Amino acid sequence: MNSAKQGKAQVSIIIPTYNESENIIQVLKSIVEHLPEDIATEAIVVDDNSPDGTGKIVDDYINDEQNKIGWFVDIIHRKTKSGLSSAILDGIERSSGETIVVMDSDFSHPPKIIPRLIEEIKISKYDIVIASRYTEGGEVSGWSTKRKLISKGATGIAKVGLGVNESDPMSGFFAFNRNILEGIKFDALGYKVLLEILVKAKDAKVKEIPYTFTNRTLGSSKLDSSTMLDFVKSVWKLYRYGHTAKVSDTRTSVRFISKAGRFYTVGASGLLVNYLVSLLFADAIINFWYIHATVIGIAISMSSNFILNKIWTFEDRNFEAKKTIVQYGKFVGFSSLGALIQLGMVYVLVDNYQIMYPIALILAVIIAASSNFILNKKWTFKESVWS
Repeated sequence: MNSAKQGKAQVSIIIPTYNESENIIQVLKSIVEHLPEDIATEAIVVDDNSPDGTGKIVDDYINDEQNKIGWFVDIIHRKTKSGLSSAILDGIERSSGETIVVMDSDFSHPPKIIPRLIEEIKISKYDIVIASRYTEGGEVSGWSTKRKLISKGATGIAKVGLGVNESDPMSGFFAFNRNILEGIKFDALGYKVLLEILVKAKDAKVKEIPYTFTNRTLGSSKLDSSTMLDFVKSVWKLYRYGHTAKVSDTRTSVRFISKAGRFYTVGASGLLVNYLVSLLFADAIINFWYIHATVIGIAISMSSNFILNKIWTFEDRNFEAKKTIVQYGKFVGFSSLGALIQLGMVYVLVDNYQIMYPIALILAVIIAASSNFILNKKWTFKESVWS
């Protein structure tokens, strides 16, 4: 760790790392090359005890570069891998700048965008500026179709389920004014601090600027099943936060739209479950025929959708055995109508039209879900349609 700062930084750049020995020094050098010369800047590297020695490499860099004018690098050595959100929050706590920039350490977030983020905060007076993959002009380079669909699905769940309006609330590359954090209590769960800030920072002025996300060329992706589970947990917590923070609206139209939004958010989560399980069985585990893999994906996603809709969408927490079994039977029955459509569409699109299975699967699931909300609302959970 560096010994002492020469004055207070105006901008703090938070860079969480885990096994980034191949990237971190070049990232730090690229950042300093693009920094405005008139702004005192610090970088806070937060390393989760990387087995590949990332922390030691940064220590050596600090010892070599600590006297560079206008540039200060610090490092937090954490003892265990404790999660991306908590790493960012630890970095923010250590930092001194009034403007905070958060970015990855693998060159997927180009350092040349940093001056634009800072400019929008300091000159244009926005509270939060997001480097967006999905706003006009932004794009993603180097991702597989599967990875793009997962990202789009997660983004859609966050937007619909939590009511955020930004095109890329899941971005890991953004800047904000430190003062917007006043009064916010962070859960530090999951891997997207930005999403939590957008939900909890009241009346913040937000701007998105486009950039091209480039998939890493060195090191390995940190996306795994535990990351996706953390995402689901964090969305649920943020939903509960927003639900308790808002005054209930008794208008019929608002209640209907709210429940429809929840139902289709659950459907989107089921889409992810269906898609991942189907691909897992079709490609990764036993090489099932794609139709058999699709059936397994349908069965598992139906069960997860039933539980989430019962608890969240229709707020029915009575799990008395007989009632729940009857509800589950009806839910599966109505969902099976859509499932038959899904199977038929997948078969026709793949065998007759030679459409790639992942694309055919997405189209079929979306179309098959269209009638489920009304049928289940009226017959499974015994609610009037327009309520």
